[in-house]
Amino acid sequence: MEDLGAAFALALELLLAGDAELWEIVRLSLAVSLTAVAIACLLGMPLGALLASLRFPGRQAAIVLLNALMGLPPVVVGLFVYILLSSAGPLGALRLLYTPTAMILAQAILVTPIVAALARELLSGLQEEYAEQLRSLGIGPWRAIPTLLYEGRFGLLTAALAGFGRAIAEVGAVMLVGGNIKHVTRVMTTAIALETSKGEIALALALGLVLVGLALLVTGATALLRGTAARLSHV
Repeated sequence: MEDLGAAFALALELLLAGDAELWEIVRLSLAVSLTAVAIACLLGMPLGALLASLRFPGRQAAIVLLNALMGLPPVVVGLFVYILLSSAGPLGALRLLYTPTAMILAQAILVTPIVAALARELLSGLQEEYAEQLRSLGIGPWRAIPTLLYEGRFGLLTAALAGFGRAIAEVGAVMLVGGNIKHVTRVMTTAIALETSKGEIALALALGLVLVGLALLVTGATALLRGTAARLSHV
């Protein structure tokens, strides 16, 4: 117990003292995950709106596939990206393996189905709610997509937050394609795994506290956005 208490005390000291190594890892983690989520939103939200608005043969199969992709195993995604970017892979000439770009790509692949599926679920409800009004204005399914995205903006932000929570906590894929290289590709989750294996519990705890803090921020922001959306829907 004394050792654990000392480790927590040292972890807090590292956080409060602004330890350079710790905050370098945190900054890289945020940069990688936020970039991946931005890409996932640019791809996933229009895809979700398209599936919510359009009716076409195979739509239900596409929805089932999208929902299934939400559960993609991170190590499988990491392996796919590793093969893609390895020297023998189709994109090997770009030399992106073991760089933050490779980590962003892996996280974006993981997060895009989550954002798209949540967006489709939200926007399907809006499409049903506004269907008669859109028809009366002569707005077809394709033209309805921007309207749905705008009207569902608060709900879509919660989808983005869910994607961020998934990305920031990911370890398997980024370990494979990033290599956990110090000062280059070491992020919070991979650093926690490494430092724990080395017995450096204090740094691992400090990074864990940052992750928990981020999780609480995401949860609070999601609840706030849902409350805002609910109030606006009754205005």
